[in-house]
Amino acid sequence: MLDPRYVLSHFEEVRASLARRSEAAERSLDGVAQVMEERRALILETEALQAERNQASQAMAALVKTDPAGFAARREDLKRLSADVKEREARLAALEERVEALLLLVPNTPDPSVPTGGDESHNRVVRHWGEPRAYATPPKEHWELGAALGLLDFERGAKLSGARFTVLWGAGARLERALIGFMLDLHTTQHGYTEVDPPFLVKAEALRGTGQLPKFEADLFKTHKHDPEGGEDAAALYLIPTAEVPVTNLHAEEILDGAQLPLGYAAYTPCFRSEAGSYGKDTRGYIRQHQFDKVELVRFATPETAEAEHERLTLHAEAVLQRLGLHYRVSLLCTGDMSVNSRKTYDLEVWLPGQQAYREISSCSWFGDYQARRAKIRYRPEAGAKPQLVHTINGSGLAVGRTLVAILEQYQLPDGSVEVPTALRPYLGGLERLAPR
Repeated sequence: MLDPRYVLSHFEEVRASLARRSEAAERSLDGVAQVMEERRALILETEALQAERNQASQAMAALVKTDPAGFAARREDLKRLSADVKEREARLAALEERVEALLLLVPNTPDPSVPTGGDESHNRVVRHWGEPRAYATPPKEHWELGAALGLLDFERGAKLSGARFTVLWGAGARLERALIGFMLDLHTTQHGYTEVDPPFLVKAEALRGTGQLPKFEADLFKTHKHDPEGGEDAAALYLIPTAEVPVTNLHAEEILDGAQLPLGYAAYTPCFRSEAGSYGKDTRGYIRQHQFDKVELVRFATPETAEAEHERLTLHAEAVLQRLGLHYRVSLLCTGDMSVNSRKTYDLEVWLPGQQAYREISSCSWFGDYQARRAKIRYRPEAGAKPQLVHTINGSGLAVGRTLVAILEQYQLPDGSVEVPTALRPYLGGLERLAPR
């Protein structure tokens, strides 16, 4: 959420920044200025009445012994003033709720370094790593390879749970598990992250803290507890769409020690997304699933170090692809292609030769204090100093299923087998090749 005071005092600047995203983002400010002006005027009015009430209370104290009759008359005035103050405080509380409700729907302002554009065609490729492999025969797509190797079973996944669910068999299940272990080991032993195993079900407050609610409820899976009365249970939980949600909220409503920043956490979780609005996209294969595995990286930093920490986290995610020998590129997303919560995002896009296309395998985002303000995550720069909001950064390190897809396609051999990347072989008992069964 944006800072209400900053929005009010820099309204046109914020509007211009949001206009770089889209007309809809700019329109999200409609009504905010009016409500915030009402709020500011009511604050001044309430403060003036509070001061008048305090003065009247002090005057009454002096009349208790010297003028009992005057004291009784002034007591009625004080009651009226107190009632007026309470009425305005109640109105102010209602306005505060309206301001927050409106600002929860306003996107983050993009960093000046982010290119302006309406869609992915305006993203900027900033670097490549490695080169595409040469193949003696036209490379196959992962769903053909996975089925022939007995790794991916889309039919049984659909039988069990419907479209966009997959069963992994044998070496496919082992490969998924090996990738999770490899990624967590790399990030904890080489990059200094602390491993976390968070809950996979969270309260609505956690999703609100990271920005998924209220705007993206349609993308979430929500549970309902049995209620004998037949009503909806207010304590219903949501399946997490990413480990970003529980891990970021580990420090919700806390004040961190500034001397301990930056903090870095790595977490493996399954993730659950309904993919509302993505009908027709990647309906075949293992790319866009309702349930998928991911290793997530989350960092908490001071405002002064956050941009550098964003670059560091991106390099940590890239290291996974480099250790696996997978060709990829890094793109800086334009204003119209990054998430509404993000200030700046790099996408890591791995090459899939079967599709002859680069596909996103990680989004590494810097949120500024946008999430921290929602979740009330602060730090104290030094003893006795006023707490400040942290900056949050996260990224996939990596999406496990998409990494499996990239290995199948980039490491495929002419006979239909797939070479196992050297870095993964210790996690697979020395297995060097996935062969057709």
